[in-house]
Amino acid sequence: MTLLQVRDLVKHYPAGGLFGASAPPVQAVQGVSFEVGPGETLGLVGESGCGKSSVGRTILRLQEPTAGAVTFEGADLFSLDRTALRKMRRRMQIIFQDPYSSLNPRMTVGAAVAEGMQIHRLAAGKEIGRRVGALLEEVGLDPGYAGRYPHEFSGGQRQRIGIARALAVEPSFIVCDEPVSALDVSVQAQVLNLLADLQRERGLSYLFIAHDLAVVRQIAQRVAVMYLGRIVEEGPTETLLQAPRHPYTVALLSAVPEPDPARQRDRIVLRGDLPSPSRPPSGCPFHPRCFHPRRDERCRTEPPALRPVGGTLAACHYAETTQADLARPNSATSS
Repeated sequence: MTLLQVRDLVKHYPAGGLFGASAPPVQAVQGVSFEVGPGETLGLVGESGCGKSSVGRTILRLQEPTAGAVTFEGADLFSLDRTALRKMRRRMQIIFQDPYSSLNPRMTVGAAVAEGMQIHRLAAGKEIGRRVGALLEEVGLDPGYAGRYPHEFSGGQRQRIGIARALAVEPSFIVCDEPVSALDVSVQAQVLNLLADLQRERGLSYLFIAHDLAVVRQIAQRVAVMYLGRIVEEGPTETLLQAPRHPYTVALLSAVPEPDPARQRDRIVLRGDLPSPSRPPSGCPFHPRCFHPRRDERCRTEPPALRPVGGTLAACHYAETTQADLARPNSATSS
């Protein structure tokens, strides 16, 4: 059974040129497809600028899509009118990356958490206060904090308030847009544990957006790796992390700290910068930075399809030989 189905999602942003001249659009998301089941977490990872946050916001129609389709609980989200979309948004929520800017500084914590209940008419009168207190307690905060303002809290506490606000309308799916990247490591672990506990207790599904594979490993059952607006590898978390088939996934994994000194890996440093999403390269989008020893003219001219290889889906012409080829000496740029 599928809760959320995304098919060929495209999101382009218009770009203005110098002195009013036209410029090609920013191709933030290019044909992304995936599914999320009930009670499942899909981790969406990639470096800054790859389009992963645009995917999350477009799914919720916080920004309108350029093309594609999203089905949630059997409804076509992109065909809903404003009234129907508002009702559906009760079932789909988001936790933003920055806990400092995601809360209105003029609203008390209680008012921020209660706002969704009032909009969707889920409670009234004293029942609102009771629910707000219960939600704050559920996320690990004192119910007495409801009368305080956001500036009185730490970053980790503010993120807990953001989680309580998302839970207030009883959603079944939450987009977690890098919810721990702005937090200290010790606080990250607490918030991740909280999200995992809430998922078990409430049966929630998450799209967990992050750039850190070590974080995603703790919470996601499946991982999709994005590069320049496209998914280049997708599969079960442990399968993908233990036996990556795309060179970009290999490079991301090389950046994950290894706590065991006896198992230190070489750090792969990709050549050059991320290409411009306004003018993406032809063929495989990763080919200008690719270190696969079999990279050839085909990579520069023919876009690879996302296809099954060794337990994952990989968009690489030579995915079958990635592990063996990259295990050879001098097969990658390292430091």
